[in-house]
Amino acid sequence: MSKIGNKPITVPETVNVAVEKTLIIVKGKEGELKIKLPSFLEIVREGNILKLICKSQEKKAVSQQGLFRQLIFNAISGVEKPWEKRLEVVGTGYSCKMQEEDLVLKLGYSHPVIFKKITGVKYQVEGNNKIVVLGADKQLVGQVAYLIKLSKKPDSYKGKGVRYLGEKIKLKPSKKVKATGSTV
Repeated sequence: MSKIGNKPITVPETVNVAVEKTLIIVKGKEGELKIKLPSFLEIVREGNILKLICKSQEKKAVSQQGLFRQLIFNAISGVEKPWEKRLEVVGTGYSCKMQEEDLVLKLGYSHPVIFKKITGVKYQVEGNNKIVVLGADKQLVGQVAYLIKLSKKPDSYKGKGVRYLGEKIKLKPSKKVKATGSTV
C-alpha cells in the first residue's frame, strides 16, 4: 500500500486540471504541463480534489502510484508558482549576464559560455554572480541548473566555478612545495 500515492491532491482555484482517461493537462498562469498516466492507474476527481487509484496490487504498480501522484502535485504547484534553482558563480574574473533571453557566462575560458533560451525555462541574473533558473516543470528546471553547473564545476582547491547557492565545497589542502636544504 502506497502512503504517498493514496494522499489526495487539492487543486487551487487558479489552476485548471483537465482529465482525459490517461492524460492529465494542468494549466495555470505559469504555463501548461501534460502528464500521461500508465494503464494501471486511474484518476478520480471530486470537486477540487484529485485521487489516484491503483487498479493493480503489484509492487511495481503501487510504487508507480506514489511517483505519479507526486508528478501531478509538482505540475500543479509549478503552474501556480514557478520552481526555481539558484546558482552562484565564484571566482576572480568569473561573471554572468543576460544577453536578450540567453545566459552568458565568463568562466575563465578563452570564450564565453552561452546558454540559449530553452522553452519553459527563464533565466534571471542578480548582480553579476548569481543566477536564478525558473520554470513550471520541476524536472526541467533542475536539469538546466545542473547543465549550467557542469559548464565549470567548482575547483577542489580554490572553490572557483559554478555551484548551487549555499552549497558547501570541501576544499583540499593546497599542494605544498617541499623545501630542499641545499648548501652551496
